[in-house]
Amino acid sequence: MPDNSDVRTILDNVVGEVLDAYLPRLREALTARVLELQPQLTNSFGSPASSAEDLLKAIALIHAGSSQKEILRALLEGTSRYCGRAALFVVKAGSAAGWQGRGFENDNLKDFSLEVSAPLPARALEGRVPVRSHVAEMDPNFISQFGAPADQQVLLLPLPLKDKIAALVYADGGRDSAGKMDAAALELLVAATSAWLEVASLRKQAAKEGTAEAASEAPPAPVPAMPSYSDPFAGHAPMHAVSSRPEVVAPVMAAMAPSAAAAAAAPAKDEFADMSVQDAEIHRKAQRFAWLLMDEIKLYNQAKVAEGRKNRDLYDRLKDDIEKSRSTYLKRYGNTAAAGKDYFVSEMIRCLVDDDVSLLGPNFHH
Repeated sequence: MPDNSDVRTILDNVVGEVLDAYLPRLREALTARVLELQPQLTNSFGSPASSAEDLLKAIALIHAGSSQKEILRALLEGTSRYCGRAALFVVKAGSAAGWQGRGFENDNLKDFSLEVSAPLPARALEGRVPVRSHVAEMDPNFISQFGAPADQQVLLLPLPLKDKIAALVYADGGRDSAGKMDAAALELLVAATSAWLEVASLRKQAAKEGTAEAASEAPPAPVPAMPSYSDPFAGHAPMHAVSSRPEVVAPVMAAMAPSAAAAAAAPAKDEFADMSVQDAEIHRKAQRFAWLLMDEIKLYNQAKVAEGRKNRDLYDRLKDDIEKSRSTYLKRYGNTAAAGKDYFVSEMIRCLVDDDVSLLGPNFHH
């Protein structure tokens, strides 16, 4: 059995492979979303183009974080160009406790508990989508303590982790009448944060599973301290891997096998190895584009996806979005070398229903 230093070396390699496989897709998905939102982005300091560039920089700072605390701080820092005030509330056991804020006279909100039964928080939590409304729908105690924004408009954005809403991000235009709030940019920053928190969780999960066997020979671990606000999501259950693709999951599974060192070193099978370089590249791009389209549908229709899977009629609920995306995919790759393999349908089945085609319902046809 390898000692702890050997296991650590193996895991470093394994986690590197996992992230190398996943991160390009994450970056492409977020970049595509930034470009899509570019006409909506506003920036009082420059043109829409510079706003998109600033937004990508803010996302890069979020991706530079390696812990939950660093990632969430980067999120709050990134909001400063797109709203007057922002605050993050950690959702646990039916309550929403303040963590940190930006733009308030006192950014320490730890002693404040947001009333989740107020109309606006309740709608954001129940619908799992960003909600913008008049300040009258916000928790009155929050407005009484911190003051109402000048334009009377507030925005709450749920931050999902796995199957739960782990936090609510509050934003408004600030107390100054000249303040602005860019809802599209804020929505994308929260989506980028959610995705990156899953990557950080994947790293921890891989290390935990891979060292389980080595830990049996180690001295008993000390009892962990109680969670603190420096680790805002410490009480949340660990998340699973963010992708079910073999080239992403296989390295993690290899870390748990007795022959982990050999398995980690073995490259994943390239399904395009028998093609010419040009055709293989087209196939890869088509598959990646299909994944991006499906991932966006899943991201922005979480409630419909959950209900559709539950009632086995997902295609009916998402038909308009699916067919619009199919049209986009076919325009780009319908007359290319990838036309003979329908990556759009295969990614839809994999991404939306985890390979259980029956969840799409009787009206879906291959």
